[in-house]
Amino acid sequence: MLRANATLLARMRAGWVPANHGRRTAWRAAWKGARALAAAAALALAIVLFDASIFAPFAVVMLGLALLFFGSVLKGDPLTEFEERAAAELSTYQQARVFDGRYVLTDGFDDASTKLMRRTHRAVEGVLTSRVNKEGLLDDVRNGVMLPAQEWEIARLLAKLSALRAEHREALDGGVIPEVAAVAEPLVRALDSSEAAVVSRVEALERYAAHVAEAERAYRAHHQIEELRAKLPRYEELLAESGADRSAVPEIDRLVQDAERLEQALRRSVESAQDAFRSLES
Repeated sequence: MLRANATLLARMRAGWVPANHGRRTAWRAAWKGARALAAAAALALAIVLFDASIFAPFAVVMLGLALLFFGSVLKGDPLTEFEERAAAELSTYQQARVFDGRYVLTDGFDDASTKLMRRTHRAVEGVLTSRVNKEGLLDDVRNGVMLPAQEWEIARLLAKLSALRAEHREALDGGVIPEVAAVAEPLVRALDSSEAAVVSRVEALERYAAHVAEAERAYRAHHQIEELRAKLPRYEELLAESGADRSAVPEIDRLVQDAERLEQALRRSVESAQDAFRSLES
């Protein structure tokens, strides 16, 4: 719900709160009451006309009653869509308050933080969507738990870093005198040091993602070679039947050797990816 309503969350951060629904509820009740009153009046008129044996006007009134009834059923309450949207906004507002502090809005990031967040998301997404991860060649369970946790931690730190940098720039916007510069310098170093620590986290994720990408390439090549190797008997049969040049046979044998080497490369790639993953935990 929160992910789908980022715009509404940004409005909340700017001070928006759901409007009082009392007035809308009163208008809705008044509309329903007027509709019921019109139906009751038409029904009373129909009864009077029926008692007076004035059947032509009676039929017209009954037709109007039927149209009023079926029109209300088919069209529904004209305020329903508006009320549903208001209710959805209220529900989002309540959930956002419950989970306050457990989500961040990336539209508040400065340029440097936005770039780091994009790099983080690409690295995490690349690992989680890879076939070697889905096929269980990596530790898919730990990846599914630890990588989103790493992404969240980086996002949380970048949100704080962006906010502090913005406050720092605003505080020194009017210029810096030497006395203030002496105080501000350690603060700048603290911001730079914090950013460097976050960058190290992002680079570690990217190294892991690079190892996974290498394993992914080896995995795909391995499967393609395996498909070709499965067809080798048919190629050999064709060569034998056609009496073709026997020099093609060593080429096919080399294909088998390539497949074996590729299988070893895949194994090494997966092992290096697992080692890179363990470095994320340290």
